[in-house]
Amino acid sequence: MTPEDFHIGMASWCSNKRWRCTDVGSRVIVAISLEPHEVVSVETNSSALRTRAEPRQVTDETDWLPGPPFAVAEQVFDEDVLEAVEYENFTGYR
Repeated sequence: MTPEDFHIGMASWCSNKRWRCTDVGSRVIVAISLEPHEVVSVETNSSALRTRAEPRQVTDETDWLPGPPFAVAEQVFDEDVLEAVEYENFTGYR
């Protein structure tokens, strides 16, 4: 596929993962993963500022997917990677 084949919101498969296009450039696309993702929360204790906890969890909640700005990391797909992308007829969230 080429960047011209994509539009914002379009879903596709690459490396056995589902992705949603968030931006289309002339030579690349940008997408977020629709797969379960790790969420890290930073918690500090106000009485002891040096006490810090970072609980981690894996979630598939779609609350993290709306944007921009996106709460999950965006990935850039260049021309070489786009050759491996497969289109999925999918326009919304999971």
